[in-house]
Amino acid sequence: MARLLQDTSKFHPSEWHIANRIQRASTESQKSRSECVIAESWRLVDEIEKTTQKTQSDVNKKIEQRREEIKFWRQELDNKLEQIVHETEILLTFKKRLERALEGCKEPLVVAQKCLLYRQRRVGIDLVHDEVERELLKEAEVLQGIIALLGRTLEQTNEQIRQNRSAKYNLDMDLKDKFTALTIDDYCASLTNDTPHIIYADNAMKLEGNFVSPEDWIDFSNVNVEKADKQRNNSLALKALIDSILSQTANDMRKQCEMVNIAFRNRVKEVKDAKHKLETFLAMVMDEIASQERNIAALKKAIADKEGPVKVAQTRLEARNHRPNVELCYDTVQCSLMNEVQEITKNIQRQDALAQAETELKRLSCRQLSLEEEIKVKENTLYIDEVLCMQMRESVCINNY
Repeated sequence: MARLLQDTSKFHPSEWHIANRIQRASTESQKSRSECVIAESWRLVDEIEKTTQKTQSDVNKKIEQRREEIKFWRQELDNKLEQIVHETEILLTFKKRLERALEGCKEPLVVAQKCLLYRQRRVGIDLVHDEVERELLKEAEVLQGIIALLGRTLEQTNEQIRQNRSAKYNLDMDLKDKFTALTIDDYCASLTNDTPHIIYADNAMKLEGNFVSPEDWIDFSNVNVEKADKQRNNSLALKALIDSILSQTANDMRKQCEMVNIAFRNRVKEVKDAKHKLETFLAMVMDEIASQERNIAALKKAIADKEGPVKVAQTRLEARNHRPNVELCYDTVQCSLMNEVQEITKNIQRQDALAQAETELKRLSCRQLSLEEEIKVKENTLYIDEVLCMQMRESVCINNY
């Protein structure tokens, strides 16, 4: 018994009480700390919940704002796209007008060049650089200038159409991207905490790809809009220019065509007047030839009529020269016969008028041939100007395109 009381391996009752108090105190302390942790946890959970809800609400608002922003720019881009498409379609009709106007210049130019070529067939004095030729050359020059101007304007129109299509392409691409972005943001806006199939995406936080700032995003679409506006304004200015050019060139062509036609009409009248005068001169020459032929015939008859009297007078003189002796007297008869022979001989010798008349007849014949040739020249000119050229020019039609 004494050994049991003295066993050192056993604790004293006071130690037991102390140990119990320690356990109680430790437990109460642990319980208190646990309760604090629980309270802090609930506070933290509540705070996190509120923060999460607020953050998610803010994100939802930002998504909604972003969707509205995208919708606004989509509407802007769509409006510009509609405008640029409309302007391009109109510009295409203006391009066709230019092409028709260019095609319409070909026939008048060919006609002018043919007229110039035909008029090279004029002969003699009629191959003259007259008012018709000057106006035809001017017409060809005007038409060639108009063709060059329309060609440059057509090239400018094609380039503007290309620029419009480039602007349209940029708008299309921007709209396509914004449609995709809006579809994605619509999907994001529809997501809730209870949406099925939402997942953890740890890599989503990595800023990979070519992210741009909101300012750059706005600038990008704004540049597309400004480019579309610029090309639309350029198209409007070009349309006004094309209208002006088509109107002015048609007026210039019509005016010059009329100038050529007036020159042709005046020239034809002038040539006809000249031909009529030549025909009048020819008739006068023909009358004069007939008169000269009658004159020559009369002269020849007059010469022939003097042969009898001169023979009689000379026969008488010859006979009286045989009078005998003193009868060979230079009496009044002899004197008269001598005078008669001398007078007739002298008059016959004065018939050099016949040679002169024959010379004049030859000259009149030459003048006849010259007039006839000149009339043929005028007929040839009239055929070229009135038949070949003026009738061909009747087919020329200058339209407003």
